Amino acid sequence: MLYGIVFFIIAVASFIFAMLGLGGGMVYVPVLNWAGFDMVSVAIPLGLLLNGLNTGLVLIPFARKKMVDWKGGAVMAVTALVASPLGAMTSDKVPVATLKILFAIMVVAAAIRMIYASKMAEPDEMMSMKKRSIIGFFVGGFAGFVGGMLGLGGGFIIAPILMMMGYKTKEAAATTAFVVTFSSISGYLGHVSQGHMNWPLTIIVVIAVIIGSQLGGRYMTQKAKSKQVKVIYAIVLLIIAAKMVYGVIH
Repeated sequence: MLYGIVFFIIAVASFIFAMLGLGGGMVYVPVLNWAGFDMVSVAIPLGLLLNGLNTGLVLIPFARKKMVDWKGGAVMAVTALVASPLGAMTSDKVPVATLKILFAIMVVAAAIRMIYASKMAEPDEMMSMKKRSIIGFFVGGFAGFVGGMLGLGGGFIIAPILMMMGYKTKEAAATTAFVVTFSSISGYLGHVSQGHMNWPLTIIVVIAVIIGSQLGGRYMTQKAKSKQVKVIYAIVLLIIAAKMVYGVIH
């Protein structure tokens, strides 16, 4: 019964976050933790695995529609790839309550930024490749480290920055998926190297993500409206942050 509930929630979360080019770690991690699984040894590593799987799968329909800026996202992807395992290796050295507070702060920041972005028109002009590469170097490293530590992948940091660079919503989502796939998988391997694994749970949630990501990616490329996606994203994040803070306080 417990695994069935987790399966359903993960599948729905994957659908929503696949539309945004995000893995959904900010849902996966607290859901797994609320279900009774240890935050550091199970929830965070699995959150990273599912993050990478979700973005990797949704990257397929995004790429077919030629929405991914491979060249523009390359620098960010490389620095995130390197920094994510370093963040993963520090997670078990930080108190769980502190991790949860950091998690909630990051989620609220992402939600506020997305609410603000939903009211803005789509950008008309893109930053130069040089500026994008310089900013991407630092943002990728920061997002990779924080994402690896918290089990997020860092997409919630990357997507708003790409929009600030001049990417339209759908292109930002697609390019974020490209970067997050690398940071999430490398972060997950950083955790696995420490011996964390729960095979029955892993198989169940992986199937849920495969189903949700394909449906979400298809909806985003064919039907979704940019403003609609941003608002859904912000609402989901605020609910999660509130629940996370409540859990720490009580």
